[in-house]
Amino acid sequence: MKRLLERFQTPEAVFRASVKELLDIEGLGEKVAHEIRKGPSSLSVKRELSNLEKVGGRMITIKDEAYPSRLRNIYDPPALLYLKGELKKEDEFAVSIVGSRKTNPYGRWITERISKDLARHGVTVVSGMARGIDSVAHWGAISEGGRTIAVLGCGIDVIYPRENRNLYAKIVEHGAILSEFPMGSPPEGSHFPKRNRIISGLSIGVVVVQASADSGSLITANYALEQGREVFAIPGNVGADGSRGTNRLIKDGAKLIESSEDILEEILPQWQREKEDIKPKGPELDGEEKVLYAMLSETPLHIDSIIRESGFDPGKVSSLLLHLELKGLITQWPGKCFTRKM
Repeated sequence: MKRLLERFQTPEAVFRASVKELLDIEGLGEKVAHEIRKGPSSLSVKRELSNLEKVGGRMITIKDEAYPSRLRNIYDPPALLYLKGELKKEDEFAVSIVGSRKTNPYGRWITERISKDLARHGVTVVSGMARGIDSVAHWGAISEGGRTIAVLGCGIDVIYPRENRNLYAKIVEHGAILSEFPMGSPPEGSHFPKRNRIISGLSIGVVVVQASADSGSLITANYALEQGREVFAIPGNVGADGSRGTNRLIKDGAKLIESSEDILEEILPQWQREKEDIKPKGPELDGEEKVLYAMLSETPLHIDSIIRESGFDPGKVSSLLLHLELKGLITQWPGKCFTRKM
């Protein structure tokens, strides 16, 4: 499509071109040339536009001003994008966060922390709305009132996975849903590697969290390198299956990051952390609450470890943790793990 538009300038001119002229285009064979000469079916076009209108979406082409300029400049940008929600100028300052669908409390915690921090600094968070790291990244940006973009491996009218229906609606409110696939397209396996080039193409850099040796996130990282984007990786436990991909990226030259500051310093050299003139007051806690609060840190700690190290009985620990959570001082993660809120 890109080569056709570069040669003929407009879609109308493409359909007016002769078979001989079409065959001059690199990669275009006789079968496709003859199909183009037939022209689009008005019925199928009307059906597609009608389906798009029903979901409140629209279509933007690579020639439109609204088309993301960073994406337009990659080697193989999609000729058109289906869009639900809104793209804004500030979305040009975007970072992608991708990772495994199978996560642990640490992976979810660090993803949420980084996505929240990026959103606070006006960075749009881009991901693929998949289970696991992708979903946490979107939710993190939304929780801070920031912007987020989801690039789907299906039509924009297909919510996949189904449990992300609420997330889908929130992304539309706080950013945009994008896809290059026609309306109603199912989430086929071959679609996801293609959509990954869009995820990286929209971004200044790509952050990979928890990726196995054969993770699809590594495809996104490879696209990022080809597109001249920064590649960042969160280190994981040595030997753990979910860390092999990220640790390999670091060995191959990806920047090891521990916080959003590492990302911001790389993509925006003039950025400096705002220093607070007044130190925040510590939390007001009673004696037993102080004991548990002092035990917790940024690293998730399981309740069994808290019980063992504190010496309190299980009922007491559960009650104290609940009080700390209600005071907004700690976060409980799946699997009964706890961290301090930062």
